[in-house]
Amino acid sequence: MSDTIDTLHTDFLVLGSGIAGLRAALGLARHGQVLVVTKDQPSESNTGYAQGGVAVAMGADDDTALHLEDTLRAGAGIVSRPAAQVLVEEGPERIRELASWGARFDREEGRYHFTREGAHSRNRVLHALGDATGWEMVRALLDKAHRTSAVAVRSFACSTDLLVEARRVAGCRFLGEEGRETAVLARATLLATGGAGRVFAETTNPPVATGDGVAMALRAGAALLDMEFVQFHPTALAVPGAPRFLVSEAVRGEGAFLRNRAGDRFTDELAARDQVARAIARENREGRGPVALDLRHLDPERVRARFPRIVATCLRYGIDATRLPVPVTPAAHYVMGGVASDLHGRSTMRGLYAAGEAAGNGVHGANRLASNSLLEGLVFGARAAEAMVADDAGPPVSPLPEREKGRGEGPAASSAASAENAPDSLREQLQRRCWDALGLERDGAALADLQRWLEGRRASAPTRPAGRAAAEDRNLLDVAWAMATSARFREESRGSHFRTDFPHPEDRFRGHTLLEAGAARLVDVEAPVREGARC
Repeated sequence: MSDTIDTLHTDFLVLGSGIAGLRAALGLARHGQVLVVTKDQPSESNTGYAQGGVAVAMGADDDTALHLEDTLRAGAGIVSRPAAQVLVEEGPERIRELASWGARFDREEGRYHFTREGAHSRNRVLHALGDATGWEMVRALLDKAHRTSAVAVRSFACSTDLLVEARRVAGCRFLGEEGRETAVLARATLLATGGAGRVFAETTNPPVATGDGVAMALRAGAALLDMEFVQFHPTALAVPGAPRFLVSEAVRGEGAFLRNRAGDRFTDELAARDQVARAIARENREGRGPVALDLRHLDPERVRARFPRIVATCLRYGIDATRLPVPVTPAAHYVMGGVASDLHGRSTMRGLYAAGEAAGNGVHGANRLASNSLLEGLVFGARAAEAMVADDAGPPVSPLPEREKGRGEGPAASSAASAENAPDSLREQLQRRCWDALGLERDGAALADLQRWLEGRRASAPTRPAGRAAAEDRNLLDVAWAMATSARFREESRGSHFRTDFPHPEDRFRGHTLLEAGAARLVDVEAPVREGARC
């Protein structure tokens, strides 16, 4: 790494190329130059792996009030109603907009085809290309972004830290594909970096999901919200040697059964995800596993047409899903919390915004309703763009402050390096420990032990990581610490957060967990971060 770093200037900086980041970039493009920075190829995000569909109240027998009630019910009493209202009421227009940009949603007899998933009272899950909904949505957004001259995309660039001057975020630093460090100065910065499933040993998330945006915000001094609430998807493919490929909830929505080793059904397949996941874990723990998803009673041609990716992936690992039960296991899937933000994505720091899975605005409460995540990215990505324009405070301080011009700690490694390849690496230790202590069931003693271990590793982590692998490891440590701290603070069980030492909900914890300056406290259910407020 040279003694100086490259410096770029843009009007608006978007970190992440999933659905939230791309929708925001397209909204910002009418008001200035936009730079989208993504650490892999632009199509590699959690969005592209979303199979089941996008929940939206557009069916003939549906309305936004029903969608709102289902969202509130799934969130176990702490959904922010104003955020959920924004989601369900603005969702249909965002879907119509995306369709006008070329997204090919599935139709039957000329009308959108809706299916049902767990905890929905209506068939409202819209899908595309069978089980490739997220991929199709991000394809349409990327195509439009590539046709928009004001939007530039910088691929294979790993963001490492936000640039802060006088409590205002002025951009970020990233490592390029060759390991050279670059600073980007911007009028406003959006964190749309997605989830953090790679904190856990078992996850449906791709390797890029290392919680980068949340960790950078934490280090910069922004508040986080509800980091204890991690959704574990009940049905990830459980075949030796295979990745934990998501077997969509839509499969159960079409009528598939969950069976234990004796062939018995043991739960309501369309209950909320946390309930189904714990039911599967209970079968395994009590010796009645392994658990499998049974599609054999369904029309095989219908299964192949509706779930082509799932069927093909199962076949790749020796399972014909139309003829054999599909072994499944719970796996970390989605983080309900994130960077504390208001209904327009404003964080607790000037110049910093968040949208999508990286944001925490209370819309999901303690347990996200199935297929609300893609809609959240569209709705709140658009809203964040509006706020970034409206709040414009002019260009950031320039030139770059002297403290940002220093040499990094050691030579930069290739951005493609992966710490996960090293035997018994720090990352492997972290993932195992978090799966054991922060997984489906938690208790105070295990959380305290995990906290101490994480604090020791965080203290020795490099402040200027040399390469993508080291940057991701530092981010995983920080995000895991935030999760463990919030989980230890919440002495109750609610939604996806289950404490064996506090197995029931408690009224005194009916609120959101705000983590700021290293300490957790409860904040208002309805408005965890008030519009325009800065903590």
